[in-house]
Amino acid sequence: MRGPVPGSVRPAIAAAMAIGIGLGGFFDGIVFHQILQVHNMLSGWLPVSDLVSAKTNMVWDGLFHAAVWIITGIGVVLLWRAGQRGLVPRGGAVPAGGFLIGWGLFNLVEGVIDHHVLGVHHVYEAMGASVWDYVFLGWGAAMAMTGLWLVGRR
Repeated sequence: MRGPVPGSVRPAIAAAMAIGIGLGGFFDGIVFHQILQVHNMLSGWLPVSDLVSAKTNMVWDGLFHAAVWIITGIGVVLLWRAGQRGLVPRGGAVPAGGFLIGWGLFNLVEGVIDHHVLGVHHVYEAMGASVWDYVFLGWGAAMAMTGLWLVGRR
């Protein structure tokens, strides 16, 4: 079925989007901040050059993780409530689409605000503003568009 998304699946889409936002944030924090260590939350403003700056960045990374944990939890609660009301479709296109929309929106909003507007960090901090900041935005846009396509094809 093509066309507008029926109102009955909107709670499932909203839940999946919240989970996608949260998990997108976790991916960013775990992969870029912790495993690859290419940036921290404030490394554009406070380069990690000594123990004090490293600890300050670590606290802000933790606050970031706490925020995305709360958003993920909200998404789980929304999904549970939608499931209780029978509003979660059996097929995977709607939840997967909502998840991709949420993760893509996370990348787009976080990328524009943190990387471009505020400059609190860049994807690869050692390079400063670079092509990687635009790759991050492109990745987000591709995920959001794929998610919209999945939701719309239901």
